[in-house]
Amino acid sequence: MYQFSYADIQTDSVAEARDRERQLLSRSIDMLMAASAAGPDSREAVEALHFTMRVWTALLDDLGSSDNVLPKELRANLISIGLWVLREAEDIRQARTRDFQGIIEISQIIRDGIQ
Repeated sequence: MYQFSYADIQTDSVAEARDRERQLLSRSIDMLMAASAAGPDSREAVEALHFTMRVWTALLDDLGSSDNVLPKELRANLISIGLWVLREAEDIRQARTRDFQGIIEISQIIRDGIQ
């Protein structure tokens, strides 16, 4: 019979959560790249922006939770970045800009930094 300690299970859960976050950000990045190629008025753009906004809203909810174990300063910085991503996505959606590159680059940096 195989027994797991609570710490092992908790570590696996955190690792799995981080992996899901990386996967969601990767999917968002892929969609944003396709949207950038298709143009801001395309169906790809609508879908990419909607998905990206949902991902970052979920990340912001988690970062704002008192259960989040990240250091406060890091959480605050990530919240600021997330709010910027949401504003940029809304600017593209409202045709105030047509540039996806900033959101793509920031999302790549955040994804690559998740451990």
